Amino acid sequence: MAETGATAQRDWWSAARPYFEKESLAAFFVGVSSGFPYAMIGATLTTRLAQDGIDKATVTAFTLAFLVYNFKVFWAWIVDGVRIPVLWRLGQRVSWMILAGVLVMASVVNLALVDPSENLPATIIAAVLVGVAGATFDIVIDAYRIETLKPYQLGTGSGMNQYGWRVGSAGAGAIALVVAVRYGWSAAYLSCALLALPAMLTALIMGEPVRRQITIARKGVSEVWQSIAGPFKEFFQRHGAWLVLAFILVHKIGDTLANLTFRLLFDDLGFSNDEIAIYDVGVGFWAYLIGIFVGGIIYARLGLKRSVLIALVLMAVSNVSFAALAVAGKTNLGLAAAIGFENFASGYGGVVVVAYFSALCDLRFTAAHYAIISAAASIVGRLLTGTTAGGLIEWAGYVNFYLLTTVLAVPGIVLFAWMMRAGLVDQALGTAGTEESASG
Repeated sequence: MAETGATAQRDWWSAARPYFEKESLAAFFVGVSSGFPYAMIGATLTTRLAQDGIDKATVTAFTLAFLVYNFKVFWAWIVDGVRIPVLWRLGQRVSWMILAGVLVMASVVNLALVDPSENLPATIIAAVLVGVAGATFDIVIDAYRIETLKPYQLGTGSGMNQYGWRVGSAGAGAIALVVAVRYGWSAAYLSCALLALPAMLTALIMGEPVRRQITIARKGVSEVWQSIAGPFKEFFQRHGAWLVLAFILVHKIGDTLANLTFRLLFDDLGFSNDEIAIYDVGVGFWAYLIGIFVGGIIYARLGLKRSVLIALVLMAVSNVSFAALAVAGKTNLGLAAAIGFENFASGYGGVVVVAYFSALCDLRFTAAHYAIISAAASIVGRLLTGTTAGGLIEWAGYVNFYLLTTVLAVPGIVLFAWMMRAGLVDQALGTAGTEESASG
């Protein structure tokens, strides 16, 4: 089997050209809208809570709101098969993109109107609602992206999607920090709600994906059950599926555990909102973009397996940079170096790992399959972050905490290397990663 992601022509221009095709550009714009809800209940909310005097254990417990994203497998089938009244005439994916976008905007506005220092339970509910709406938006966006991209575009298309995700996430985070200092946190959240529009407008302009495959009309109880069970059954019938699932579960534990605590470190080291925004955008943003571009090129030239293995190693080592920052203390050079290296590794890894996960999907169950895969990819890390991260930091300190997250990344590297040698990486791929399934 030819290496997935490798191109027939391996010159640099052939590898870079798909970045400028309309499908990849569409992946960028839907990525913008995918990234901003994550920031609203991630780093931005963490900073807001910390500045309101909420203790670390409670702050990190708020990351349990992200678990909603891990539960999206239970309603992803609805996005695949349930028609929305009136809007369905726009197409299944387009109509759901519009509805999910409206729900995200409404939930972010709701979060803007609560005050954590006055009503913490209401803030928890508001954060969970953003998670529900954001997870639904992600289900639609991921399915739309995978079905719009052709197989040879999976690497560069995933790269463009990660570009967009970073623009939405970092942009929303930076805007929120700057606006919050001047006009308050409510205004900060309200100013970010409009970032749902790029995905909605892209879907209206591009229309329904040409590769979308419809299996059955979900009308009766048996058809509904098939729409729920079918994606699971198809995936686990593949050779090596259980090992692939094990890899998905463990590969990102250290990365997820570390990432959701960075703002706590920055705050404790004494960096201001403006300093964090400047370095996150001025250094981290551009390092992330470079990592994404490099990831797309390397994916095209080296193929799926070797590029993913490199990504796993880079993401593991990147956590060490924050241990070094914790040792160095407040230093702008140290902050720039840590953010730069971590973002380069995340950008590169985001492209090749997302391309691999996209290639695992069957086009009959795109929304459900990617929901299963993406939910499994971070559930362990999110559980550990929400239940133990704050306590671990207070007990062991930042240095030992980040060294621990590096060690936790090793099992994923070892497992993927073994899967490569056994041929299981190629054998478990779905129709989204094969040319034969393409149409048009």
